[in-house]
Amino acid sequence: MKNILMAIMSLIMLLSCGKKTEETSPIRKDVTETVFASGILEAKNTYSLTAQADGYLSQINFEEGELVNVGKILAVIDNKESGFNTQSADDLYQIAISNTNVNAPALMQAQNNINITKKKMEQDNVQLQRYQRLWQSNSVAKLEVENAELQYKTSRDNYESALENYKLFQQQANQQVISNKAQKGVNQVFLSNNQIRAVVSGKVFKKYKQIGDYVRRGDVIAKIGDATNIYAKVNIDESNIGRIKLGQEAIVQLNTNKNKAYKGKIAEIYPAFDEGTQSFVCKIIFDEPLDFFIVNTQLQSNIVVETTKNALLIPRNYVDYNNFVHIKNKKEKVKITTKFTSNEWVQVLSGIDENTILLTDNIGDNKSKGTGDIPAM
Repeated sequence: MKNILMAIMSLIMLLSCGKKTEETSPIRKDVTETVFASGILEAKNTYSLTAQADGYLSQINFEEGELVNVGKILAVIDNKESGFNTQSADDLYQIAISNTNVNAPALMQAQNNINITKKKMEQDNVQLQRYQRLWQSNSVAKLEVENAELQYKTSRDNYESALENYKLFQQQANQQVISNKAQKGVNQVFLSNNQIRAVVSGKVFKKYKQIGDYVRRGDVIAKIGDATNIYAKVNIDESNIGRIKLGQEAIVQLNTNKNKAYKGKIAEIYPAFDEGTQSFVCKIIFDEPLDFFIVNTQLQSNIVVETTKNALLIPRNYVDYNNFVHIKNKKEKVKITTKFTSNEWVQVLSGIDENTILLTDNIGDNKSKGTGDIPAM
């Protein structure tokens, strides 16, 4: 039993001797606070070249990386239905135009009806005048004169109706011309949709379809944008978006080359929350043209939101979770007020000064001497 007690006491003494305590003093240094944001490279005026009709791609007149001008036919869709509809609409339009001519069957029939009713009206008018003269000489009864007058009025009404019918046929023929002309235009648009043109000049960044592929209206055929104007599109989380302002400086690193940093500025804060990424979106423009032009390249950025001159800093492992520090020659720990905390450093606002000597226990091999460059925050 005595040997066991001796062994336990020796172990306790060994552990006590292995306990390390180090000390440091706060330092003052300029500190840059940043907000981290990831994103991608994107080109200005980037748009999706989409199919406006259903059918098979019979032509593709571009390759990835090619520069295309606005209006260039980039692809052709084989859609015979739109061709048939266009020809049918054109034929109907020509028929409608012919129906407005005076020799058109409907108008000729209406004109013949005018001639017949006019002649009948004239005859009945002559008959009426004859009966009126006879009645003045008491040669006919009053009833016969009234019947002749009624017949004349009926003929006159028929004649006027025939004139109105002619105008109506003309109006209907003209309306049909307008309707068929509009339908012809619509079908010509549908036919032109078989030819897919560049909406804006730019560079073909991505080609999604090949000759022979069947496409439906709305299918993306290519991605095109302005290769001379590349910017960073980054995502900011909800907790940090309030600190982002236009004009703030940003340091961008592309995932393809993390050893190189590009300087830029916040140029735009998008007005809507992005449901897809559950974040806010910002646009960073670069101070100098990039030497890398592949869009959708992933990147990381640090946006400078604040710079503090002569900040008081202490190593993070000298502070406990409740913001208490151990000061040399004091039994009780002291609570400090902090502003920010990084992986290695804490900025102190009050509670200690640069003359304070701090202690920390059990730091092991993870030592922070409180010297050296302060990483960007």
